[in-house]
Amino acid sequence: MIANNFPKHLLASAKSGFLAGTKATNLAWQRVASVYKMNAAAVDLVDLGAAPMPTESVGQNVVKEFIEKTMEIKPTSWDLNLALSYNAVADDQTGSLLTKARGAGANFQRHINNRVFKVLNAGDASTYGLCYDGEEFFDSDHADDGAHYSTDQDNEYDLALSNDNFNTVAIAAAKVKDDQGEYSGFMHNLLVIPPDLRKEANDICFNPEEAGTGNRDANPYDGIVKYLVSPEMDSTAWVLIAESEIVKPMIVAMRQQPFLQSAWFDPDEGNEGGYYHFKWYARYKVYYGDWRLAFLGNS
Repeated sequence: MIANNFPKHLLASAKSGFLAGTKATNLAWQRVASVYKMNAAAVDLVDLGAAPMPTESVGQNVVKEFIEKTMEIKPTSWDLNLALSYNAVADDQTGSLLTKARGAGANFQRHINNRVFKVLNAGDASTYGLCYDGEEFFDSDHADDGAHYSTDQDNEYDLALSNDNFNTVAIAAAKVKDDQGEYSGFMHNLLVIPPDLRKEANDICFNPEEAGTGNRDANPYDGIVKYLVSPEMDSTAWVLIAESEIVKPMIVAMRQQPFLQSAWFDPDEGNEGGYYHFKWYARYKVYYGDWRLAFLGNS
């Protein structure tokens, strides 16, 4: 609710600055997470899994089924409250206070970005929930009920980032199977790392030759895999992600986009001539998606 005694120029600054900041922000989380727009307070996500493969016709009708998966999602409420004193606004000759007010709403996008990578980094535990199969997102015994593969599958490793160890995880990712027992065909081509591993990641992603070898072996990942740096990742953690797929390994369940919910002026607050108040509000939560799209090299 916007109070009638609230100055229109301040309200316009808050609204226009917030929207412009949101639209202008293109943060890294969009490379690893898909947005699901919720239309209710709680939603059951339903996925039919992989489509069955053709089989040889031998004179009888062989009926195959999809393997259904479900997961309930509910948003979390977030708000951002900002107060400016009347005297501060009146005495501000540079306009810096209004600039800060305009930029406040953009912190929602920063918050989503940080949240996505914080949840990704914690995927080997249940801190932020579990995968749809009831296991931790990074786990050594993923198994879909009714799946057509004989043994549990693994997307969790404990290997320091190096050329050889990256190759081990990349091969495992390339051999992951869908619930019909077929190779998924996902292209795992994004390496998510902390700032501490930038040098090692650069050697893997942009060096034509394998670093540290004396015989000038060609690096098969040069120019094929890219890396993304997030300080939310632990200092030794690295994750290999299938960035190019339509669906991403993380889900941002969005019930309400950030918006200016209310603004009011309290003339009796404090001893600075009163205070202008802004409140932004949003409802969203980060969930884990398909574990096959992300492989943990090290935590």
